[in-house]
Amino acid sequence: MKVLYYDCFCGISGDMNLGALLDLGVEEAYLRQELSKLKLDSEYELHVKKDNKKGISGTRVDVVLKNARHKHKHHHHAHRNLKDIESIIMNSSLSEKVKKLSLAIFMKVAQAEAKVHGKPLDEVHFHEVGATDSIIDIVGAAVCLDYLKVDKIMASSVQVGGGFVECAHGIIPIPAPATVEILKNIPVKSGLVPFETTTPTGAAILAANVEMFTDQMEFSVEKIGYGIGHRELEIPNLLRIYLGYEGSNDIREEQYILETNIDDMNPEFYDYIEERLFTQGALDVFKTPIYMKKGRSATKLSVLVNQKQEENVLDIIFRETTSIGVRKYKVEKIMLPRDFVKISTPYGSVTVKNAYYQGEKVKYKPEYEDCKRIAREKNIPINKVYQEVYKVMGKSDDDK
Repeated sequence: MKVLYYDCFCGISGDMNLGALLDLGVEEAYLRQELSKLKLDSEYELHVKKDNKKGISGTRVDVVLKNARHKHKHHHHAHRNLKDIESIIMNSSLSEKVKKLSLAIFMKVAQAEAKVHGKPLDEVHFHEVGATDSIIDIVGAAVCLDYLKVDKIMASSVQVGGGFVECAHGIIPIPAPATVEILKNIPVKSGLVPFETTTPTGAAILAANVEMFTDQMEFSVEKIGYGIGHRELEIPNLLRIYLGYEGSNDIREEQYILETNIDDMNPEFYDYIEERLFTQGALDVFKTPIYMKKGRSATKLSVLVNQKQEENVLDIIFRETTSIGVRKYKVEKIMLPRDFVKISTPYGSVTVKNAYYQGEKVKYKPEYEDCKRIAREKNIPINKVYQEVYKVMGKSDDDK
């Protein structure tokens, strides 16, 4: 199982996260290409460079606002609300997965700000977090995590720092109220240095993506990335992220099947409902034709889900279908370890999923969405893209 582990010994911010993920191997050109889809290029420049902190080499990322030279700290982009941000992301040509993940991170911040300020979600103005640099930090995080395609994301306890900080509302204690709200039910440490080490953006990236918080590292490390912060502290102002593998045998997870028999719904609705179920965290959706009492033909709708997303999936079933009852039962899912690699073909770059059994690669498969995109862009049959992938993968296997 491919694992990403955030070592937040000096906290986490949006730019440190981008730096560490690029240092880990995400291609800078790919990140820039994806971020350009937001159509915000006129507002910022992305500066990426290798740097050093306390003798440790890493990558530093700065999102420099093009109008930062103006006197006013909060320029006209700084007070976007959630609807503005949703519009920017949803109207882009980013993949559905990246859009969904970006909005999930922003929602963590929006809910915290709404709670802290006692306002409804749609009235929350993000201040610093709605500014262009934070949009780039958050969407950039989603792009990089999607690029790495790991099976599991873990993190250490989160160092939040200490002291006080000046913000738009005045002087507030560290950790800032919004940061604390986002980090509820997440293990934290404080007081290592008298500064803010974890920002709301950094906290939201963790809260939206990390499955398990633990200070015990029990996996083999393959790569290490360092994201360099801007402060000079007694300790290295770095975010360290490990990429590694957990276990070599098959992966077993406890999941649930939710199923319902439907005989009174327009079958055209299923396509839309399946799409909604997947966006709300369903792991698989399938339909089985069945016969009910009195010979009525019907459809059994089955949804595979983990416990975390169960309520979201139930909400879709009860709101979007004609079902008035659902059966639920526990299942054990057994999966082969897998990883994802990007390969170059004459038509462009394609992601390939490899699966392993007892340490040996036993199968591989091109990612359908990549092949579909290339077929459309090049106006060629999708089968040709698949053939090129198999040709390249066949050659790489022969070389071993």
